[in-house]
Amino acid sequence: MTRKKLRREREARTLRTMIAMRCARLHRPGAELCPECESLLAYSLKRLAACPDGEAKPVCGRCQRHCYRPAERASIREVMAWSGPRILLRHPLMALGHLRDSLRRDPRK
Repeated sequence: MTRKKLRREREARTLRTMIAMRCARLHRPGAELCPECESLLAYSLKRLAACPDGEAKPVCGRCQRHCYRPAERASIREVMAWSGPRILLRHPLMALGHLRDSLRRDPRK
């Protein structure tokens, strides 16, 4: 597998984890996501897979394009704001991988 493909998969894993953490704490403690979070996850993964920047994509937070619809963009921002600080304690390696990706130079420039 290529390094860029691994990065995109790591980004998808991070999305899944952050949405699941927030849903388990605020909506539905247990194994499954609530319908709202399941829908947000499916939408986010679809947008990640269809990113117009392809393999040169930066992390979504640093991207100049806004692929998300306004409602989903607001929802994912809430998820990131809630889960971001908590993921450091529960999944430190995942958080470090995301931090490394976000500090990386934008390959499009």
